[in-house]
Amino acid sequence: MPLLASIPILVILILMVGYRWGAARAGAAGYLAALVVAIGFFGAGADALAYAHVKGLILTFDVLFIVWAAFLLYRVADEAGAIKVIGQALPNLTADRGMQAILIGWVFASFLQGAGGFGVPVAVTAPLLVGLGFSPLTAVVVPSIGHGWAVTFGSLGSSFQALMSSTGLDQATLAPGAALFLGISALVTGPMVAHSADGWSGVKRLTVKALILGTVMGAAQYAIAVAGLWNIAAFGGGLAGLIVSVPLARWGQTNHLSKERTDGKKLFVALSAYSILVVLTVVILLVPAIKDFMGQAAIQVQFPETVTSLGYVSPAGANRPVRIFTHAGAILLYTSVIAFFVYCRAGLCKVGAAKAILNDTVKKMMASSLSILEMVAMATVMQQAGMTEALAQGLAGAVGAAFPVIAPWIGGIGAFMTGSNTNSNVVFGALQMRTAELLSLSVPLILAGQTAGAALASVAAPTKVVVGASTAGMAGKEGEVLRALLIYTVLLVLLISGLTLLAVWLF
Repeated sequence: MPLLASIPILVILILMVGYRWGAARAGAAGYLAALVVAIGFFGAGADALAYAHVKGLILTFDVLFIVWAAFLLYRVADEAGAIKVIGQALPNLTADRGMQAILIGWVFASFLQGAGGFGVPVAVTAPLLVGLGFSPLTAVVVPSIGHGWAVTFGSLGSSFQALMSSTGLDQATLAPGAALFLGISALVTGPMVAHSADGWSGVKRLTVKALILGTVMGAAQYAIAVAGLWNIAAFGGGLAGLIVSVPLARWGQTNHLSKERTDGKKLFVALSAYSILVVLTVVILLVPAIKDFMGQAAIQVQFPETVTSLGYVSPAGANRPVRIFTHAGAILLYTSVIAFFVYCRAGLCKVGAAKAILNDTVKKMMASSLSILEMVAMATVMQQAGMTEALAQGLAGAVGAAFPVIAPWIGGIGAFMTGSNTNSNVVFGALQMRTAELLSLSVPLILAGQTAGAALASVAAPTKVVVGASTAGMAGKEGEVLRALLIYTVLLVLLISGLTLLAVWLF
């Protein structure tokens, strides 16, 4: 039965890796395979499938609300020229090429991942690095490595939202372990970026600065996530890195790149959208009266028990409430509208800007949204039919005590094949949780390994490599980029495997 239950996942893996299908096409095939196996071999009836699809729709809305709103906010800031202003200010801090790579390809890329994600960090920073004289290959590899640690809590928390939704666990349970593992990986990421940009001489020269930045960013992400503001945790970590990088870049420097000073007023206006986001998030989520009042409207459905013809029971229960007006997506939507008017008031909006923003958001988000919908539907069908349970039992029996080492690689493979930490969490979150339960292992730590491994491996996914290569003049040379990325990616996922094993053993 475990082999039959794995068919939908194998279908996606084979079609995406072997035949290079896109996530949307492969996701549709995986979903149809799940339906066939659930009905033909696991005895799922009409009631089980119907409830699985309702659960899938709720989970999809929960995730896509953030995905669309996060990209909308990025487009508002980008249309106003705010992203360009921030990016141009950073090279003026230092003439050291390795430090420039760290500032733009790590710190700024992480900030962009926290605020937008969806391929934005590499697409925006790679051309900046090429303009500073870096080779196209280095310009793609540096930000690809640099933003991986911020992926789970990036895109305003869409991947973490998917993990919570697919497992039914809350942020208080999941955030500490995930933020800890990713924070530790940030410490390693900085020296890796220095190595990619400037070899071992860059590592020797910049390791101290990289460790300071990694500590600041990782600690800020951890503190914010654990405090309950997980949707701005990676953004906060990236912002903390930007703030600290100003004095740190000049520390020990005798000459600087540019004599022209950054316009402080322009930079302040450019960052205003993200200041609004922080204020709204804190007020809505941390002021009890406001949170309680706005949180009254929620999507929550009570599902009855279902039993397959093979006897697998899905117990009755309700989904985790999706609170519409305090949802991270809603806060992003409020921020986008307010920021648009602020930028327009500052004279930064062109005629037709609103239409251009909306059109581009729809155009860019449709394909990824379809793939998320299909992956979610596949996962909920598998769970309701007992396929996830069968897979978990097979996995537990096969790997046993070695599972903590394997868990991050499962997440990493999921992200590599789908191009998305979000999709990996949707497809494998419940499976990892159930396997950990069967083996009496810490569920939060195993899921921390799942999402951290997925985050760090997602940057090397072929779909993301294609996007990054196209922005730096590397179209048709994606194989070179992938080869250069793989060694760093494998080392980072190995780190998460070790951390997961150590944490499970200790706690």
